[in-house]
Amino acid sequence: MEVDVAKNLEGVLGNLPEGVRLVAISKFHPNEYIEAAYKAGQRIFGESHEQELAKKAESLPKDIEWHFIGHLQTNKVKYIAPYISMIEAVDTVKLMKEINKQAAKNGRTIDILLELHIAEEESKYGFTIEACREMLKAGEWRSLANVLICGLMMMASNVPDEAQIRKEMTEAWNFFNEVKRDYFADAPYFKERSWGMSHDYKIAVECHSTMVRVGTAIFGPRVY
Repeated sequence: MEVDVAKNLEGVLGNLPEGVRLVAISKFHPNEYIEAAYKAGQRIFGESHEQELAKKAESLPKDIEWHFIGHLQTNKVKYIAPYISMIEAVDTVKLMKEINKQAAKNGRTIDILLELHIAEEESKYGFTIEACREMLKAGEWRSLANVLICGLMMMASNVPDEAQIRKEMTEAWNFFNEVKRDYFADAPYFKERSWGMSHDYKIAVECHSTMVRVGTAIFGPRVY
């Protein structure tokens, strides 16, 4: 193994204050890297391809919490529904309904985050803040008993300008507070703010993130 995963992991964790959890993004990285992080105490891992995740979930320790972090097609939900801990990028009511349906079939409730699209670059995925407001107001989500909306997720623009990144993350934080106040004031589970990746997680921590998604800084460049 060319990368000192345990040392890198320790370095990242050393930058995270109490109350901020690390999702180690292990997609495209081999099992031995995940095992090294696991031995060093890491339990939450993020994957974005259902087939790769299925193989890993099958062969790696069963107390790993798997987060699905990429765009999830509705027809793939059934494959991950039996074991996924959290689906981090839910951006349509259609997807939410499918997660609810498959969770019910498996006799479980699945935690999800609503994905916001705040970054200025073109992205096909995520609710704009206005669309998310409208979706929550419409209230269809309230009848989905097997889905738990635990918070929000976003990706900041991939730019060198820290002020821009900070502005976008702060916008997400402000919207989180609005949603918490208007819809989840009495829901202790609505608490997650998933923003921050390898290049900007230190800024994210300053911008009230509770969950950072770090891959490269732990596992090195991806192995395709």
